[in-house]
Amino acid sequence: MNLVSFFRTDRSSVNLALRVTLGLVMFPHGAQKLLGWFGGPGFSGTMGFFTSQAGVPAPIAFLVIMAESIGALMLIVGAGTRLAAVGIFSVMVGAVAMQHWQHGFFMNWFGNKAGEGFEYHLLVLAIAGVLAVVGAGRLSVDAWIADKLGGKGATVRSIVRPVPSRKAA
Repeated sequence: MNLVSFFRTDRSSVNLALRVTLGLVMFPHGAQKLLGWFGGPGFSGTMGFFTSQAGVPAPIAFLVIMAESIGALMLIVGAGTRLAAVGIFSVMVGAVAMQHWQHGFFMNWFGNKAGEGFEYHLLVLAIAGVLAVVGAGRLSVDAWIADKLGGKGATVRSIVRPVPSRKAA
C-alpha cells in the first residue's frame, strides 16, 4: 500500500457517519483512560491496572490508551482513519479475548452476570473493519491529503469549493 492508497477514500456520507459515530462513542472511553475524565482513572491509573492487575505488557497498554483516545479523535476528523480503525479493531479483539468472551454474547443489562458480554464489541469490530478497508469518506483530512498527494479519491476541494461545470461543446 503506497501513501496515496493509505489516505484514498470515496466521498461516501456513510463512511463519514460511521467514523464520526465510532469516534464519538470511543472517545469517552479513551478520555477515561488518558485524562481521567468521566470518572476514569487517568493515564497512570490505567497503566497501573493494565500492567499489574490485567497482566498487559506496558507497550500494549499504552497503545490501547492511545487507540481509544487519540485514535477516536483521528476518526472524528478523518485523519489516519485506516490506522485509527485498525487500532480500535485490535483493542476490541483484545477486550473480547481477555475479558468479555467468558461472559457470553449479551451485555449485562440486568446486572445479574459476573461481567459484560461481547455484543457491543462485535458492532465496534464491524464498523472499524469497514473503515479500515474503505477509508474515511466525505469531509475528511484523509481525502484532502490524498488529493494533495495526487490521489484520485474524494477531494475536500470539490466539497468546499464548487468545481466549475463543463459545458457541452
